[in-house]
Amino acid sequence: MSETVGKDGESESARVERAREVFDLLREEYPEATVALNHRNPYELTVATILSAQCTDERVNQVTPEFFRRWPGPDELAEARQEEVEEVIHSTGFFRNKARSLLGMARSVVEEHAGVIPRSMEELTDLPGIGRKTANVILGNAFGIDEGVVVDTHVKRLSRRLGFTDEKDPVKVERDLVELFPPERWTLLAHLLIWHGRAVCNARKPRCEACVVAGLCPSSRV
Repeated sequence: MSETVGKDGESESARVERAREVFDLLREEYPEATVALNHRNPYELTVATILSAQCTDERVNQVTPEFFRRWPGPDELAEARQEEVEEVIHSTGFFRNKARSLLGMARSVVEEHAGVIPRSMEELTDLPGIGRKTANVILGNAFGIDEGVVVDTHVKRLSRRLGFTDEKDPVKVERDLVELFPPERWTLLAHLLIWHGRAVCNARKPRCEACVVAGLCPSSRV
């Protein structure tokens, strides 16, 4: 049986091998790569990830200390007033929608999960304010469960530039990535691509001359 060859002429086995080399080089370049949202437990990561939508991690990390001082767990947050939550998270943007999601999440966790953040994709995505991307962040970083790949703007951009996918829809990008990389690399893969996207492969002017994977990247200009 002949091997599948992509539109770019690269065979499936060659793409898998190139993906492995890219991962290894990025892991060597960013040995400290991890989630940038400060948290001490699954509840705190869930809150921080909901707040991070359309907001920088740095801003979220400025807001969460006061948030967790007032509402240290789902039980306390479930009893909070919408206006109080809005006031604390105002600077993260979209604060009304985020406050509703946070309150809905906390109340559902208290009522349906005995106050404990659930550990499955299905249960997490049933909570208000949590989609697949947020659930992947929680599962991979709070529980060490590699359910999928977090696809944010950095991961999508770099995956396309590196020729790992032609897709634009995050769900389809994730589907292509999980076929290229073994499950035990899924969580770290997202961190590596995000860190590299911020440091070198930015959206407007990627610094290909400083890129450790330029020799493996079909979009490289060097």
